[in-house]
Amino acid sequence: MSPPWSKPLDVDRLSRGGAEVEFDILLAALPRLASRAGIGGSVRGSVRFERRSGVAIADLSLAGAVRLHCQRCLQAMELAVRSTVRVALLASAEEGGALPEEIEPMLAPDGRISVADLVEEELLLALPIVALHEAGACPARTAADGREPAPPETQRPFARLGELLSHK
Repeated sequence: MSPPWSKPLDVDRLSRGGAEVEFDILLAALPRLASRAGIGGSVRGSVRFERRSGVAIADLSLAGAVRLHCQRCLQAMELAVRSTVRVALLASAEEGGALPEEIEPMLAPDGRISVADLVEEELLLALPIVALHEAGACPARTAADGREPAPPETQRPFARLGELLSHK
């Protein structure tokens, strides 16, 4: 049996009733996040539904720890994630024209959406494109004696190109 947060929910019914759904999700269970190599961890939070000006709104709040791989040293690292966002759940793209700027639009096909879809979308926006340890924390950036290594010499292969071209 699939967990409740993975099932599509009726947006109109939830927003009219002012429902609140709490969740605790392992990131490996979210397909678009699981496709990123080495991602792990979990998030927990809640989604509160309401209706404003005829539009279903979801207030999503989540927090957790995400395990990624630093792209500099390829070692595991943990990134704390905390996010609060207000999302308008729209049946079609045309409905989103008059939304205030602070409300993010999200399609809810056939008036249904799962909590997993909301969480996954927010995490995809919140996580860095390239995961890196914070300054001074990356093992690849620390020399054996504990000092920051000197930057490599900059190579400038076209530095003398102008000089070479002017000698015709």
